[in-house]
Amino acid sequence: MTRQVFFDTETTGLDADRGDRIVEIGCVEMIDRRLSGRTLHLYLNPERSSHPDALKVHGLTDAFLADKPRFAEIVDELLGFLAGAELVIHNAAFDVGFVNAELARLRRGGIAGVVAGIVDSLAMARERYPGKSNSLDALCRRLEVDNSNRSLHGALLDAGLLAEVYIRMTRGQDSLVIDAQDTASALVQAGDVDLAAFALPVLVADEGEVQAHEALLDELDKSSGGATLWRAPATLS
Repeated sequence: MTRQVFFDTETTGLDADRGDRIVEIGCVEMIDRRLSGRTLHLYLNPERSSHPDALKVHGLTDAFLADKPRFAEIVDELLGFLAGAELVIHNAAFDVGFVNAELARLRRGGIAGVVAGIVDSLAMARERYPGKSNSLDALCRRLEVDNSNRSLHGALLDAGLLAEVYIRMTRGQDSLVIDAQDTASALVQAGDVDLAAFALPVLVADEGEVQAHEALLDELDKSSGGATLWRAPATLS
């Protein structure tokens, strides 16, 4: 079983080393490349105000965050959710840096010691689409992932979008909700089943379709100067 957690944070600013803090965490779990339905969504009191530019991005005001738990109060819940999973993060260095800074304040080890591994989807996208914009919004447009509800950045919403982007970027799959029976059918090889056991329908062309087909053959015959063999009877060599 492969367990992945798509992870995103919103923060008070861009610099964890200068005291910026996490205000929101979003986690979306996927098992064997299928969404499990399990998520973790946390708002946090950062004990400081957000930079005006950051506030424009996430819209989480001081008043809204004032009664939310502090990181120390949710750290065990968060690490329990992440434990043993492969984390997929867009621009992983940013989010990992913030989580590690929060853990360091509590004198706890870094996140790498808790998870199975960390995948940076931004690095993947840059390798796959060199020279192009590879922001999450740009990837959603390129891979036809609906992000119409993303007027503001939200950690859980972005983690869910990242999960869909990752699946399409790594496999070209159209959706995360492929039915298991449909998937199994797609994998069946002709040699694995007795096709004689199936009653295959025969669809007969109606009169209009026959006439359209004949007209097309006439055009092909005319354009080739009578060189086509469409109406010639089959002969055995």
